[in-house]
Amino acid sequence: MRVEIHPGALDDIWNGYLFYEEIQEGLGVDFYSTLMSEIQKRLPKVYAIKPLVHGRLRWMLSERFPWAVYYSFDQRSIVVHAILDCRRDPGKLRDRLEAIESAD
Repeated sequence: MRVEIHPGALDDIWNGYLFYEEIQEGLGVDFYSTLMSEIQKRLPKVYAIKPLVHGRLRWMLSERFPWAVYYSFDQRSIVVHAILDCRRDPGKLRDRLEAIESAD
């Protein structure tokens, strides 16, 4: 199954990279490589068994960082719509997911 990453999700991962680099040099690189590896290797193995969490969106939690990958899929591909820090204000997370749902 092909994995597509929406530009908004790429912005999310870049922001995460910057956040972790501020904490410790090199941690942002680790964050980026971990998330991208999980998206490319782990997500195709588990995408269909994860429950719906918001509308048509499902999520996969990172095994190392407190971030969630929000995605949808069809017969051709898995589309990653957002990669969000689970420690954020739940209202802001919900607003972002609602914006994704209404944009499609």
